[in-house]
Amino acid sequence: MKSALAILLAGGAGERLFPLTRRIAKPAVPFGGSYRVIDFTLSNCVNSNIRRIFVLTQYKSLELTRHIREGWNIFSRELAEFVEVIPPMKRIHEDWYLGTADAVYQNMESIEAERPTYTLIVSGDHIYKMNYRDMLDWHTRHRADVTIATIQTNPEEAHLYGVADIGPDHRILGFQEKPSAGQEVRSRFNPDMVSASMGVYIFNTDLLLQALQADAANLASTHDFGKDILPGLLDQARVLAYDFHDLNDKTARYWRDVGTLDAYYEANMDLVSVTPEFNLYDQNWPIRTFVPQQPPAKFVFAQEGRRMGLAVDSIVSSGCIVSGGRVMRSVLSSGVRVNSYCEILDSILLTGARIGRYSRLRRTIVDVGVEVPDASVIGYDREEDEANGHHVTDSGVVVVSGGAAPRSGWVDQDEVAMASSDY
Repeated sequence: MKSALAILLAGGAGERLFPLTRRIAKPAVPFGGSYRVIDFTLSNCVNSNIRRIFVLTQYKSLELTRHIREGWNIFSRELAEFVEVIPPMKRIHEDWYLGTADAVYQNMESIEAERPTYTLIVSGDHIYKMNYRDMLDWHTRHRADVTIATIQTNPEEAHLYGVADIGPDHRILGFQEKPSAGQEVRSRFNPDMVSASMGVYIFNTDLLLQALQADAANLASTHDFGKDILPGLLDQARVLAYDFHDLNDKTARYWRDVGTLDAYYEANMDLVSVTPEFNLYDQNWPIRTFVPQQPPAKFVFAQEGRRMGLAVDSIVSSGCIVSGGRVMRSVLSSGVRVNSYCEILDSILLTGARIGRYSRLRRTIVDVGVEVPDASVIGYDREEDEANGHHVTDSGVVVVSGGAAPRSGWVDQDEVAMASSDY
């Protein structure tokens, strides 16, 4: 694996995940309580023994850079291992990164300096488990110039992806970009499914550099791998499809693009089910992250006459305090405080969020560091939530970000009289 270099594309603006990306890059958004989105791709690299990694950043990257520096300082430069965060440096032209292909093109000097035989290009904002070593072995065994990982998915979902038309020798004949229902090409690996591109590519490095130079000279190009580089190579090189082998060990193959608020919410909610589709507790494929120095989670107030602090069917991270409130089917990132007499249902509370007394939240995402005032009611009345300035998705998930929720009058005065603690 010393012949391979990994490039993680982590510079997207993340507009579809706004307002969670108001201040931080999409790969730095918390996920699953203790993690950041980028941790899953980085863990795939390390678990696959790929230990030369470039992370290409652009928008709002400070928090992401700090996270990688503090949580991923496990590499030995003496052993030629590294994870390097590379912002746009305008070494080749005067523009910022113009697309995924241009981001790699602008860092050709760094790639050439490492002299890798193979270059793995992956996105830093997908959730899945994959052994890239197996894919590279397959790439070399089949003498491919480019290998594209594809995942079998239901034809009903084909309109969400780029679908590959795969020949009998695994060679990719063409792509359908988000095809209409009934127009999709069925998978060579399973005629009941379609093969969608996962955004995971292995290139022979010499070919990659040639393709990037040609693309940079093409004034009509959008400088994107999926739209320009790969379609342009189909007639010029041996471009093969690798059928995704899921290490998650579940019935359905798990790969999630959490680039929208609804997709992000559903992927988090899956984790609190009794048998989630994605297994965070797999010791054979550990997911690394930076764990801040925090005390253990605490649940307080079990005395008679007062509501007990509890959380059921939930993920509760370090540093959380659930104080006389009830949390059900929710994900709490580190340092969250749920104060007395609260009711939190089917919600995601991100790092440092604080929920004031007597508040009720349902199907709500509370952004990093947001303080929700006492007696707030969120997620029960769409019109009221929108009137209060909260973002509400098509499926009704409410996002509270960068502001405070107003009081709404839901207070049990008998419980107010019993409250006697700072919690």
